[in-house]
Amino acid sequence: MDEAIVSLSHVDAGYPGKVILRDVSFDIMRGEVFILLGGSGCGKSTMMKHMIGLNPVLAGELTVAGMKWGSRTRAGLCRKIGVMYQSGALFGSMSCIGNVMLPMEEFTSLNRKERKEKAMSLLADVELADAADKMPSEISGGMKKRVAIARAMALDPEVVFLDEPSAGLDPITSASLDDLVLKLRAEKGMTFVVVSHELPSIFKIADRAAMFDKARGGMVALGDPRDMKVSSKDPFVLKFFNRGDSHV
Repeated sequence: MDEAIVSLSHVDAGYPGKVILRDVSFDIMRGEVFILLGGSGCGKSTMMKHMIGLNPVLAGELTVAGMKWGSRTRAGLCRKIGVMYQSGALFGSMSCIGNVMLPMEEFTSLNRKERKEKAMSLLADVELADAADKMPSEISGGMKKRVAIARAMALDPEVVFLDEPSAGLDPITSASLDDLVLKLRAEKGMTFVVVSHELPSIFKIADRAAMFDKARGGMVALGDPRDMKVSSKDPFVLKFFNRGDSHV
């Protein structure tokens, strides 16, 4: 993990007329699981929207998979990243395998047989090969998120972004999704950028994390969240990581 795959330099994040985070700088290294975290409304999801090319940064420089804002097109970035949105965002009128095949239809020259074979392999990677022909309405919330991860990997991306993967899941299903992320990273060397505020998941999967604070409008901590929990000098950071009965 010695090569930056995502790099932020003095970035202001937000929307036209509204800055949420100011002067944020950090690198995400190839092959790591990196968490964007903080309380509700702190800007972590906004920052992810910048990273996946939905919104331009307000100031500074953001580079993702070698592409900088201002010099890339949305289509170009789509070939380099994969995204799993919070709800899974599967198309209800398409089967699971159809959802996974969809990015290949738009962005590759693979024929249908090749697309189907690759989609089946990806569903096997997320342990859902037997659900290939099911519709999203026929599977559980956790299964939908697994299918969405398979779809996010359809174009062999350099970075996979996961938006609140544990949201709405029971603890057992959430833990199994964490195990999947770690398995995919180990087997495929994938880089994951995860938006989360769920402490058990953060402590389990994170290599490093960037923590944002809404009140101060910026990044307040960067590093291993396990270290933040015990050695941070910032009262806000200590309170966040030591809330409730959560533990490493």
